[in-house]
Amino acid sequence: MKLTFWGAAEKVTGSMALLTLEDGYQVLIDCGVDMSNLTEEDPIYPNSAFPFDVSLVNVVLLTHAHLDHSGKLPNLYKEGYEGQILCTSPTASLTNILLEDSARINQRKLKTYNKKKSKGQSLEQFNFVPENLYTESDVSNTMQEVVPIQFGRRFNVKPGLWVTFIPAGHLLGAAHIYIEAEDNGEMKTLLFSGDIGRKEYPLLKDPAPVPQADYIICETTYGDREHQHIKDSAQEILDVIIKTCVDIPGRLIIPAFSIGRTQAVLFELHKLFVEGKLPPIKIFSDSPLGIQSNRIYDQFSNHLNKEAREFIDENDSLFNFENMEYVLKANDSKAISNYNEPCIIISSSGMMEGGRIQHHIQANMENPYATILMVGFSAEGTMGARLRDNEGTLRLGNEEHKVHCKIEQTDSFSGHGDKNDLIDFVQQQDKSKTKQIFLNHGEEESMFAFKKTIEDLGYPNVVVPTKGHEFII
Repeated sequence: MKLTFWGAAEKVTGSMALLTLEDGYQVLIDCGVDMSNLTEEDPIYPNSAFPFDVSLVNVVLLTHAHLDHSGKLPNLYKEGYEGQILCTSPTASLTNILLEDSARINQRKLKTYNKKKSKGQSLEQFNFVPENLYTESDVSNTMQEVVPIQFGRRFNVKPGLWVTFIPAGHLLGAAHIYIEAEDNGEMKTLLFSGDIGRKEYPLLKDPAPVPQADYIICETTYGDREHQHIKDSAQEILDVIIKTCVDIPGRLIIPAFSIGRTQAVLFELHKLFVEGKLPPIKIFSDSPLGIQSNRIYDQFSNHLNKEAREFIDENDSLFNFENMEYVLKANDSKAISNYNEPCIIISSSGMMEGGRIQHHIQANMENPYATILMVGFSAEGTMGARLRDNEGTLRLGNEEHKVHCKIEQTDSFSGHGDKNDLIDFVQQQDKSKTKQIFLNHGEEESMFAFKKTIEDLGYPNVVVPTKGHEFII
């Protein structure tokens, strides 16, 4: 049996691993976009061919919906894959809306590309292959091949191969994937972490216990860091609201990913409203994709934690309350700049790479009465990182802008487990029974720091694979 790492190897994004059984049967675990290869002008699109023959893949297992795990699924079918995608029902619904949104962006990019090409203009700025830009029709064809699998069900994929999806926290529907495979008459087990969630995270159930496995594939996004406590998040955001919108007549801008982070922030604001702590100011949720995500969270409320389910029973809604306004149309989004009262604007994307958040930032970066609250990680080179690290100015396009707004930051809303959560995940394994641990999905510094951490705990054979690294297991 062979395990090959084709993505998220010594980097945070692009999760993709290929498991080849002794009879040649191939299992692809995740099929994500490598965000680190994308430029500021082209923030979310898969721009390279697969490094393996996709027609030989037999089945895809998807841990969760985020594009760095799901974003190349339509390309897989375009290039000849004919099998199915196994995932949980919430993951299927969230993946559908994310891929549809990506397809719409693709077509806008293709329109710009063709316009420049027809005029004989330079195409150097485009870092994608036009043929790889999938359409909404491609997404529809992809989603027809999805087979929803219940959490905790030991699903027989074929004779000698079983998979179990285990709640991982992190995002609605997210799963650890446990694989049992017969190999030369011996049963071998693998545990893929996907993205590990946090305990007591808003809305989501805690990550479930995982079984013993021979081989562990563990993410390391925060392998060298500890988060602020999630219980502090509501008070933290309330303190910023008071300071920004009450003590002075300002506006608070919160860049947040449409799926996951936006719902956590909205839920905490709704709880503050119910408790009578939230000032009576307008809140704009400016993300059509976020609104679609809210509906899916409502649809799968049975997958949410006890607090969230009881909150729905008592208040009829997770995300709708007085002074909350959801913005659908682009013109209405731009019109928020003309709203002169104190307000809160929640918009995507979280790293400020694309999305409506960009025009909110541009309209307010020189406003000393505005505060930008960053509630998540921003990768180096992104607009979010450049704004966070600015020294008084920020270049947008060919223009230099002064930054007079205040920048606040918290990681208490992060849906990723920190160093301690990752240790908890690994320590569920018996050192004497685990044959090898592979670390992926993290920056190199984080991976090697976590490697040392678990080696110091007594776990042998900890490996950090490179892209294309093949292991016989």
